[in-house]
Amino acid sequence: MGNTKPIGVAYSDQDISGADLISGVDVYATDKLGYTAAAQGTVTQLTSKSTGVTLNKSAGQITMNNATLNATTNVAFTLTNSTISAKDVIVVNVAGGVASNETYNCWVSGHTTGSCTFVLRNISAGNLSEAVVLNFAVIHCV
Repeated sequence: MGNTKPIGVAYSDQDISGADLISGVDVYATDKLGYTAAAQGTVTQLTSKSTGVTLNKSAGQITMNNATLNATTNVAFTLTNSTISAKDVIVVNVAGGVASNETYNCWVSGHTTGSCTFVLRNISAGNLSEAVVLNFAVIHCV
């Protein structure tokens, strides 16, 4: 059969849940390790930097609204995401949309099943009106 793979003495269809589970003490990669394109998505904030967004993907890119964020000021918004569980780890970074590097910090201030809160801080000495782009990924923990 063309759509099977050996798993010992039997064969398993690759569409069966758990058929591609990797287990062991150490997992190593010699090339890319991450999410497929189907597990990623994009979303744009509509009305302000504090407006929540919804993206039900394990990784993605959020384009923030270009509203003004005053110097040395924080803004928080909620990402609603059905893939997030209470044990997961969410990572976020500034990916673009900024005129100058090192003008923002971002972090996850908390999360629960189904959502997390991102915080963006303008660490510059001036007010900024940029559509900051954030990348995020959910590290799923069971």
